[in-house]
Parts: sequence; C-alpha cells; structure tokens
Amino acid sequence: MAGDRNQERALKALQALYDELTENASVMELEDAGSHPTERQRNWFWTSFLSKNKSTSFIRGLYLYGGVGTGKTMLMDLFYDELPKSWKKRRTHFHDFMLNVHSRLQKQRNLSDPLRIVAEDLSKEAVLLCLDEFMVTDVADALILNRLFGHLFQRGIVLVTTSNRAPDKLYEGGLQRDLFLPFIALLKDRCIIHEIGSSVDYRKLSSNEGGFYFCGEGAGDLLKEKFRVITDGNLAKPAVVEVVMGRKLQVPFSANGCAFFQFHELCEMPLGAADYIGLFKKFHTLALEGIPSFGSHNRVAAYRFVTLIDVMYENRARLLCSAEDEPTGLFKRCVTIADAPKARSSRASKSEDADVCVDNELGFAKERTISRLTEMISRPYLEEHATKIAHWSQQYQHS
Repeated sequence: MAGDRNQERALKALQALYDELTENASVMELEDAGSHPTERQRNWFWTSFLSKNKSTSFIRGLYLYGGVGTGKTMLMDLFYDELPKSWKKRRTHFHDFMLNVHSRLQKQRNLSDPLRIVAEDLSKEAVLLCLDEFMVTDVADALILNRLFGHLFQRGIVLVTTSNRAPDKLYEGGLQRDLFLPFIALLKDRCIIHEIGSSVDYRKLSSNEGGFYFCGEGAGDLLKEKFRVITDGNLAKPAVVEVVMGRKLQVPFSANGCAFFQFHELCEMPLGAADYIGLFKKFHTLALEGIPSFGSHNRVAAYRFVTLIDVMYENRARLLCSAEDEPTGLFKRCVTIADAPKARSSRASKSEDADVCVDNELGFAKERTISRLTEMISRPYLEEHATKIAHWSQQYQHS
C-alpha cells in the first residue's frame, strides 16, 4: 500500500522525542546502572523524518490518539524497540499498569502518602514510560491519576501513550469527573498531544480466515468440535488460575494451553482485567461460547467483554467463539449520546428503542473492540499465533 501521511507525521513526532531523549540521556540517567552501556544508535531508519526539538526545562512526552486500527500501537512499539536496551524504560498496557499501581498501594496502605512511595519506586525502575490504550473508566483510577502522575513527572518520568480518545474526552461522563480535570491539564502540559487523523482501519483490511468465529444455528456445536480439534482430542479438565492479590479463577475446561468458558462465566461474573490477565498468562487460546448482542440489559457484561478483548489482543491470544451476530452487529444497540435515537411516539418504535444502551464510553470503545475482533479472526493474526505456539511447544519439549 502507499505510504500513510498521517502515520508519517506521527513518526516525525516520535523521531523528535527519540532525538531529544538521546541527547539528554546522561542528564536524565536513562542508562540502567546495572547494565553495560552500548553505543547509542541515533541514525536509525526513521532519520528521514528527522525534526529536532530544542531542550526545555523538562522533556515533554507524547500523547498519540486517533481512530481504531490506525497504527498507534505499532508506531509506539517501533519507537520503543529502537531505543537502547540498556535504558530504564517500560512498555505496558494501561490496564496492566494501573493493576500494578493498585497492587503496590495495597502493600503501602499503612503509610501517610502511599502514592508518593509508589511513584518513587516506579521512577527508579523506568524513566521512560510507554502506556498503550490509555482509557479511564474506573473511578478508583480516575481519582488517583493526577497525584500519581504529578509525583512521577516531578521525578522526571517521560510519558508516551496511545489512546482512542483526545485528552479532553477522557473519563467523559464519569463519576466525580471534576476531580479528574486537573489530570487532563497536567497531561496536556507534560505531553505533546498528537492526533493521527487517518480514517483507515488497517485491521479490517485482512481477509477473515473463518472457522474460528461461529454464529447462527448450531454455532455452539461447531465451537465444541473446533475446540476438540485444536486440543488434539485430549480430555479437557478443570483448572485453577492464580491472579493478583491471592485471587483464583476457576477454568471449567482446559487442554493443551486452551481454555473453554461460557460467556456468562467470564463476562457476567464479578471479574475484571486482573482475572483476564492471569488467565492469559497460563493459556494462549480461549474458546468462548454464547457471546450475545449487547444493549441496555447487559451493559455491564458488554464492558467486561471490551476489557476481555483488550487483554487478549495485548497478549496476542487466539479466540474461537460462538456469537449471536457478526462482530459489527454485536454492539449495534450501544451508542453515544450524539448517536442516540430521538424520542419516537409510536409504541412499536419505543419497543425497538427499549434496549438501546446510551453510553458514551461504551459507544466509543465498541469501535476498538469490533476492530480487534476482526483482526483476531484474520489469517495474518492466526498465522502469527500459530508460529508463536510452535515456538512455545519447542521450548516446552526441550525444558
């Protein structure tokens, strides 16, 4: 395909930050004292997009946002991978980062200012922090972000992050959002805000493999047969997964690194990102039976499903499932306020609108979920997964 000008502009912003970090690496103490410094590769392949910034009192990070599937994560990972391995840097998903923060806070809960201690520890581990999919939906996260990042920025942390939402749209409509607004101002002060204006969802350009996403009559039976095939007919047994803070997740059936759940067992129970992250530390494939279409009657389950797909995608896990509709149809009744149907007078029309879920966060997040679902059942994604599993199997056999 021809080059994407929107991605090229984002590359220029990342290149400028790369150069500024390299120029100030010693002052910022980016080198890990425990490693052997290597020659910094300043002339990497993005150099054709060179655009240096002059040093300021602090180095501003980058907040890269835009539509789903436009390459934000790919570009950030490209930037991160080209940085010297000896630098104190960390790349993680926003979900994982916040779970880690809350876990650390639990251990420091008896102190007068545990956030300050947690921030101090984090800044010792990494000077450059790269967070993927910055999205705030949890009030517990929203209420601590300003103080947490205030401490981090005071200690010289540089933040690079991706998001589907502009900073001013973060946590829109959330509880006590007025207390969250100072964080938005802080974020805009410490990061250059860069929008990828592309309207192309590259994930949807891959042809669907089929055979892993079943809908319609008999979908559940097809899913069970597929699960039997990919586990080589081995007897599926219950398993237990350890998650954070001593919690355990019961897996109904598992075999050969594959787990089988009914939809309600994962998304209608009081589970969250921590449980899903623990699950995919142990399993590389999920068979999920009975994904419904979403609306106001199962709004909470829809949120959990969005989180589940985010965690699976971040871990490059494989999904096979049975569903009530194709990916594009699952969220058709979940809309933003702007897209909500106007009040209609007829009884039939009111009945049609009864299950419409008007929710800005969910109405926005669904586009990312649909895009990721589409990619996860595409041929390139499944081929990548097959290569990963073959490598894993070889290591397992030799261990």
